[in-house]
Amino acid sequence: MGPVPVARLLAQVTRPLMGRVQAAAARLALDWPGIVGPALAAVTAPERLSGGKDGRVLTIRAAGPVALELQHLAPQLIERINAHAGPGFVTRLRFVQAARGLDDPPAPAPPRRPLPPEAAATVETALVDLPEGPLRDALARLGRAIASR
Repeated sequence: MGPVPVARLLAQVTRPLMGRVQAAAARLALDWPGIVGPALAAVTAPERLSGGKDGRVLTIRAAGPVALELQHLAPQLIERINAHAGPGFVTRLRFVQAARGLDDPPAPAPPRRPLPPEAAATVETALVDLPEGPLRDALARLGRAIASR
């Protein structure tokens, strides 16, 4: 027996734990690039599967203005998703716009202003009764971060 694809093993492990629908949702997330194609997969991601008797709604997170464009492609996307997951698996799509691109790194934190010596002394005075160690170090970092705002 040769190597086994991780996706197959994942389905075997998750199906008993999550139930049939949630296991299918996990598989949908794993297979997303193959379902929607690499161009759409780069700017979208399945986020949540909800619903029940009247049908399931798949919430898709989309980068920037792509969400509006996807609304026009919804019938084709539902067809592709159901071809992959089974007939009637998803009846509606809901799109949410991501604040930034899906693969964009987070914006860098703004530079902190230098901590005035009297503020540093106040932080150290507040921690004088604590023994040296990781807790004191963490509280000192927290105190300096708060004082530098």
